Amino acid sequence: MRRPRKRPARHGATSRRKVRLSLRTRLIPAGSGLAGLLLLWAFLTRALAPAGNTSAGRFDTIIILGAGIDRDGNPTPILLARITEGVREYERGTAGHIIVTGGEQKGHIQADVMARLVEAQGVPSSAVLRESRAQNTIENACYSARIMKEHGWKSAEVVTSASHLPRAGIIFNRVPIEWRGHAAPSLAAPSEGASWSDSAVEVLHTGYYLLYSQWADRCSP
Repeated sequence: MRRPRKRPARHGATSRRKVRLSLRTRLIPAGSGLAGLLLLWAFLTRALAPAGNTSAGRFDTIIILGAGIDRDGNPTPILLARITEGVREYERGTAGHIIVTGGEQKGHIQADVMARLVEAQGVPSSAVLRESRAQNTIENACYSARIMKEHGWKSAEVVTSASHLPRAGIIFNRVPIEWRGHAAPSLAAPSEGASWSDSAVEVLHTGYYLLYSQWADRCSP
């Protein structure tokens, strides 16, 4: 009578599972730590971001940064706030020209939408210049600087949202112009939650800029 054959011990498979589990338990904390360091780097960079490189009160032009439009070509509340504040600065005599910058989005050109709204608020079309190619803040800064160079302008006030201003400052500080940032007040009712959310999103965008886009999306004015 044959004795039943003993199954070989599966020590190899068990060991491999232990190794995989060990790697996971090491990689997860390591990844979390790196993400935390990146967020801290982004937060500190924003806290130290320049608000300008000149103390001048008057500039050659105002640059209004794009912020999105809907499928019908209407500005988002954030973009409308930037446009409204840019026009106010023009009316205060901060500059004699306005550059609106923003490329194609949802089948519409942001700069065209922005220009129409700026002109509808009383700014003459001869004072409004359109930069209609930019798809991000790096290109906003670069392409606007090219327009300034074509017109012999040296200085600009940059109008954008308060939460976006630190990242815009980091980017514009690399452009060879004199500039000062100006925050556009929100047109919406004050909301602590919304403000926190906007800032959190901007911290993530800043981290992405520091880690990747400042190298990948470089642009020469």
